[in-house]
Amino acid sequence: MIKPHGSDTLKPLFVYDVDKHHALQQEAEGLPSLLLNSAAAANAVMLGAGYFNPLTGYMNVADAVSVAEKLHTTDGLFWPTPVLNLSQSIDEIKDAKRIALRDPNVEGHPVIAIQDVDAIEEFSDAQIQMIAEKVYGTTDLQHPGVATFTSLGKFAISGNIQVLNFSYFQQDFPDTFRTAVEIRNEIQEHGWQTVVAFQTRNPMHRAHEELCKMAKEAVNADGVLIHMLLGKLKKGDIPAPVRDAAIRKMVELYFPPNTVMITGYGFDMLYAGPREAVLHAVFRQNAGCTHFIIGRDHAGVGDYYGPFDAQTIFDEQVPQDALQIEIFRADHTAYSKKLNKVVMMRDVPDHTKEDFILLSGTKVRAMLSEGMAPPPEFSRPEVAQILMDYYQNKKD
Repeated sequence: MIKPHGSDTLKPLFVYDVDKHHALQQEAEGLPSLLLNSAAAANAVMLGAGYFNPLTGYMNVADAVSVAEKLHTTDGLFWPTPVLNLSQSIDEIKDAKRIALRDPNVEGHPVIAIQDVDAIEEFSDAQIQMIAEKVYGTTDLQHPGVATFTSLGKFAISGNIQVLNFSYFQQDFPDTFRTAVEIRNEIQEHGWQTVVAFQTRNPMHRAHEELCKMAKEAVNADGVLIHMLLGKLKKGDIPAPVRDAAIRKMVELYFPPNTVMITGYGFDMLYAGPREAVLHAVFRQNAGCTHFIIGRDHAGVGDYYGPFDAQTIFDEQVPQDALQIEIFRADHTAYSKKLNKVVMMRDVPDHTKEDFILLSGTKVRAMLSEGMAPPPEFSRPEVAQILMDYYQNKKD
């Protein structure tokens, strides 16, 4: 099986030993507490689940700056985005060497992790702006990722963590949330050698379905990992339970049995375009996948990125030996009226725009809200029904 990023074996930071876990929970009650923001809590979940392998905790200012500027930490580990515990206030933890990190997303704010405090440093305004510019490609506060990042606070609390739970993800998504450890184990149980991963924060329409099938065939994969983001999204995105139901229905009806794993991970979307595409590749390598689909405007938002910037970053900024996972580069996919099937646009140079069935996201949402199913060439009827039900109930 493909090795994780940066180590021979996966090193998740979740404390699996029952006695040790219990002892840490008891210790946490006597430690100074820090209530995390959602971004830092999501980072703790990803560290615990092994997706951020081989990181052992939150970065300090020097590592965050190095990662933003050069895509590697100060000790040379390739990494695409800073992994930080930022706070607006450190009054409760000044001079503390060990602290309890509390979850902002669960009632009662239970302890999600214990952190050894290596340093508490303050970012300068210039450093915050530089990181935003490098990671998100803009400092525009209309960009949802920039707006979130610049609001988290300037104090960086760095140090190793021990993770005690996976926030709300395990409870709210018991059938879908999986750690990188669990996905690796399941891939081994299937006996799969070649696995292609597909990232989604949206329901999957015909074009996404066919793209997974095309990629599987092109790389002769044993199976497909559909890996959906379960964390915080921007306003207007479809909630995870609805996406989950729609994707499960599509796989049940339109994929051969035992060829797809439907899973999800607990992270808040960054909308960082190319940099986030590289981060997504790291996640999937850590989960044991050999190939990762990157399509048009991957992890993008608005018009901040070119349509294929998330692919070219692998040529221009990612060193050749930095990652073992291979990128499957996809073009825009759509249903061809000429060929009566979904195709990649680059494969049909003789087509004009009129030869495809193309619908904007705005148009699709309007149709679903009015109880109108998009054409079956665009969306499977059973999937459209789930989405129509959601939009109809949302109106009421």
